[in-house]
Amino acid sequence: MTKVLVLYYSSYGHIETMAKAVAEGAREGGAEVVVKRVPETVPAEAAKSYGFKTEHEFPEATVAELPEYDAIIFGAPTRFGNVASQMRSFIDQTGGLWAQGKLVGKVGSIFTSSATQHGGQESTILSFIPTLMHHGMVVVGLPYSFAGQMGLEEIKGGSPYGASTIAGGDGSRQPSAADLDGARFQGKHVAQIAGKLAS
Repeated sequence: MTKVLVLYYSSYGHIETMAKAVAEGAREGGAEVVVKRVPETVPAEAAKSYGFKTEHEFPEATVAELPEYDAIIFGAPTRFGNVASQMRSFIDQTGGLWAQGKLVGKVGSIFTSSATQHGGQESTILSFIPTLMHHGMVVVGLPYSFAGQMGLEEIKGGSPYGASTIAGGDGSRQPSAADLDGARFQGKHVAQIAGKLAS
């Protein structure tokens, strides 16, 4: 069975909620799915004072386990138009895997969140794609066959680069049904492509 890792970082829980939906979709796509998070790099006292999520449903991942999966779907919020430093720190530790070509041919995909509609969702995903390509991964996004990313009847996340959600400046907006549908679609799409490649 195809193995998919949903690997995320979430300060306030929005990306964690999206990660669960991505995992649901990947399971629908026929994959065995594991959900893990990257370690927090902010000191515990500071994280608590910022109101970061401190109770976690999923265990921490290790760099060494990444080659065990046929696909890795990365989720992290945007920070100033780029991926959050916690995810970047984790990925920057994968040099040994890169040197051995351990992720070549595996599927890589990305989802994100931001405070506002124009808060850097696309730039975050686009700036993360070169890392996947340096690892030799096959990059998969959220195709327009997911029609839920189109239309003007409501505020929506999502683009052909990947699923996303908008949290609001105070974090009060949770992922909408449309955002979660996009996350599920992306998870299923990645799982199906990874299954084809693995066979």
